[in-house]
Formats: sequence, C-alpha cells, structure tokens
Amino acid sequence: MDPITRDFYEERRCKWRRSAFWRGVLVTLLSLFALSALAAWAVGGKPRQPHIARIHVDNVIYTDLARDRILAEMAETGNIRALIVHIDSPGGTVVGAEALYDSLNGIAADVPVVAVMDGVAASGGYLAALAADHVIARGNTVTGSIGVILEYLTFTGLMDRVGVDLETIRSSDLKAAPSPLRKLSPAARALEQRMVDETQAWFTALVAEERGLDGAALESVTDGRTFTGRMALRAGLIDALGDEADAVAWLESRDAELAGLPVKTWKIADAPDPLAGLLARLAPFGADYPAGGTAPGPRLMAILK
Repeated sequence: MDPITRDFYEERRCKWRRSAFWRGVLVTLLSLFALSALAAWAVGGKPRQPHIARIHVDNVIYTDLARDRILAEMAETGNIRALIVHIDSPGGTVVGAEALYDSLNGIAADVPVVAVMDGVAASGGYLAALAADHVIARGNTVTGSIGVILEYLTFTGLMDRVGVDLETIRSSDLKAAPSPLRKLSPAARALEQRMVDETQAWFTALVAEERGLDGAALESVTDGRTFTGRMALRAGLIDALGDEADAVAWLESRDAELAGLPVKTWKIADAPDPLAGLLARLAPFGADYPAGGTAPGPRLMAILK
C-alpha cells in the first residue's frame, strides 16, 4: 500500500475513533438524564423514608384541588410520622379554608399535627390551624379575626351619573342578588345577612369544639377582633409561643419515636399571583381569583380586613 493511501486510511480510523468517543459520551449523558427523570417520576420529589413532614400555607386561601390532592396523599402515605403546618395567611374564602381544615383534620386522625403561626394566621388562616393538635405562634403574630364577611363593589351611583340603566327580568327579587349593578333590596340584604350569620355560627362552633371555649370566653374571641400571639395565648386560642423548634420539641415529648427524625418539606402549592390577591379584594362579590383562572362568583370570605 502506497504511503498516500496508508495515510488516508489512518486518518479515517482516527476520525472514526474520535466520533465513537463522543457518541459514547452523548449516549452516557442521555442515559443518565433518562435515569434521573425516571427516578424523579417514581419518587415524585417526596420523601420516602420516615420523617416529620412540613408544609407551608401562605397568602390568601382559596379552593385548591392540587393542594387537597397532595394533602390526601400525605394522609395515605405510611412514611409521615407527624406534620408541622406553617401558616402565614390572612384567610381567604370560607370554602377554601374549610377544605384545608378538613384535609389537615384527616391527617391529624393518624399522626400528630402542630400548627406554627408566622406573621399572620387570621380568620380562615386561624380556621385551618384549628385542625392541629397543638398551636404555636410568635409573640407578635397577628391572629384571631374570627368572622365572616361578604362585600362587593356597587356601580349604581356611577350608572345614575352617566345615565346608564339596567333592565333585568328575574324569577324573584332574591335571584342574582347581590349585584354590583343594582341596589340591594331589604329582603335580599336580610337573606345575605342570614347566610353570613349562619356561617359565623358554624365557625364559632368549630372554635368552641377545637379550643374548648364557651360562654363569655368564646364570645370575646369570636367577634372579629384580632390578637397578638401573646393575647391569643391568654385567651385560649393557641397553646404556646415559639417556633418550629418548639413544635419539634412538643412532638418528641409526645412520642419518643419521633426524636431524631428529619423534618422534610412537602410543597403543596405555588404562591398565588399577588395581582390575584388584589383582585380578590376589589372585585364584585369578594370574587375568587386563584392561579389557574377559575371563574369568579359570589364568595363568603373569612379574611383579615
């Protein structure tokens, strides 16, 4: 074989070896990526060993099917030995807070639950904390605001000023009331007040049951006023002042088998868009604007105002 031909084939072999090397690197990287993705899918990003679970309830509380689904999964898994719920929320819709309470109560039926109140845990935020076996707050946490509110904007004065009329044919005076486009009749106002009062009675009964309060002690904390953590402790709304370390200490004092278990965070929901919270406060009917675009509608709110 002449030198030119020999050099040609030698160059081809070198190129093939370099190409084979980089193909091997690429296949290895793709395999590692596929294995990582498969592992993440199988584990779901959730702790698999026995642990104390930690979740965060932040911002305005709405109905959240994804949150409720994850909490239901937490109730069913055998790896959670206790739950610490951090709450930093002014409340939200009554139905959203009720659903959160029910989900946490389901977990509390099997494992001890501690609520740790952060900056604010008021109204619906406090309602959620009632599901816990032990409630802790900072001394300057804002809590309480145990009450229900239904409010909405009205444009009837503006409509009169610009000369706009609304014609409506309804089956009764109570249909589609309240509306921002018409004045509320006395009968419709009385009905809405009865709904607020009935929901408040339910909220008050829940506080009485979970906190063991009655009579004047119950009345003095369920009239909508707010409390600092220190005031709430004296009023019987919480059990202790402290933080997560105190929550862990209480859990370990209740069950020695919890000592030394790691505290692992379960992510239950992304923080809502701040604009959604603003719209929820300003929109007609106390409308619900969660992330995901659920259509707004009338909402009874348990929220700090």
